[in-house]
Amino acid sequence: MSVASNQLVEQETPLISGDQTFASVTEKISSIAEAKTPKMWYVAIGISASIMFFFLFLIGYLVWEGIGIWGLNIPVGWGWAIVNFVFWVGIGHAGTLISAILFLFRQKWRTSINRFAEAMTLFAVICALIFPGIHVGRIWMAYYMFPLPNQMSMWPNFRSPLLWDVFAVGTYFTVSLLFWYTGLIPDLASMRDRAKTKIRRYVLGFFSLGWRGGNRQWQHYELAYLLLAGLSTPLVLSVHSVVSTDFATSVIPGWHTTIFPPYFVAGAIFSGFAMVNTLAIIARKIYGLEDFITIKHLEKMNIIMLVTGSMVGYAYSCEFFIAWYSGNEYETFTFLNRAFGPYAWAYWTMVSCNVIVPQLFWFKKVRTSVPIMFVMALLVNVGMWFERFVIVVSSLSRDFLPANWDYYSPTWVDVGMFIGSFGLFFTLFLIFLRFVPMIAMAEVKAVLPQADPHFYHGNGHLDTAANTVAVKEGGKA
Repeated sequence: MSVASNQLVEQETPLISGDQTFASVTEKISSIAEAKTPKMWYVAIGISASIMFFFLFLIGYLVWEGIGIWGLNIPVGWGWAIVNFVFWVGIGHAGTLISAILFLFRQKWRTSINRFAEAMTLFAVICALIFPGIHVGRIWMAYYMFPLPNQMSMWPNFRSPLLWDVFAVGTYFTVSLLFWYTGLIPDLASMRDRAKTKIRRYVLGFFSLGWRGGNRQWQHYELAYLLLAGLSTPLVLSVHSVVSTDFATSVIPGWHTTIFPPYFVAGAIFSGFAMVNTLAIIARKIYGLEDFITIKHLEKMNIIMLVTGSMVGYAYSCEFFIAWYSGNEYETFTFLNRAFGPYAWAYWTMVSCNVIVPQLFWFKKVRTSVPIMFVMALLVNVGMWFERFVIVVSSLSRDFLPANWDYYSPTWVDVGMFIGSFGLFFTLFLIFLRFVPMIAMAEVKAVLPQADPHFYHGNGHLDTAANTVAVKEGGKA
């Protein structure tokens, strides 16, 4: 197929549908944050905030009573808290991937989903950071996680995986926050110019940093955005690699393996895109954003989920092969115990959701059907949580000495904290939806046909018919 034919196909299937203009994009996206707060938003924030406050109550209860209220026992010293930590860090990976890596590869389809994906990243990392902090046991020693001198004038142990997590996830959160805020500046300025109250105008004016949209400002903005994208890209790979070394540097069978860093990164991107898909489908339906988040966007995310899901399935098979090939009887037993032991129900739930379900995305009808992809995205999130559960619990519950073996069961506090973390996540996400443009208006305008000078006549008016003929002929209108 010729270049001209490729251009024509691209034009016939635009990223943004509905014949949008610069003005209609601003009006539609801004009105979501500017309109009178709908009653359903109050209902949703009420439910999520109630769950969040229950989460905060359970944290206080944990500090008061100690971690004995969790289901931890002698062999299983890590439980749902670490499972939830790894789960939430994984959820936060898709936002930076969409923002940074796809931006560097000039993938224009990212523009409709990057804003709320980045916000999702920040809120997921906030949820994740809580769990290592409350898992330390002696909560009054939590400051050991930071590089501060303790009362004996020594530094915390830099060989501790807990400290690695703080550095890795803290850096990731900082860069992601800067990246998200930098992309917000032009949109905040647009909302500032539309503000009808003095307080709103001052607040938006403060956060838009005096943006006027001049040529020099755009040059500085694009350079800063590019630099932050370059900083964020290695973080996507490094953060979950560091999280995986919490396990890989131990001598526990099932953990002590070099496949963990790429395996965890693929799984993180997999679960992150599943959550982005879930939120995108809900948001486009509630706010009527079908013209901005089209089936084309959802299909591309489904394709990435298919690729990363296949990588995760390959990692599962590699683990089993290496356990057999190594000749280590402890490794062999660990993986046979995962598949056929007391936690077989969790293992096969993981395999079904993470390996079998994504393969349905090979079929175009499946990956373009909104109800089916929504259910599949939920199943992937379930499967990825079970993956972390299987890794943590199945390896620890069978110690080197059979006399130490025990079965791990969560308590109501474990379950309540996991559910409560979703309350915190959705409370923050709902506040974001209410006060900030959920789609990057400036970036969406850049992918509209009107942004391409080749689509214009000399008189300054868009001429689609002339452009179509020109593209067919391989020329310019």
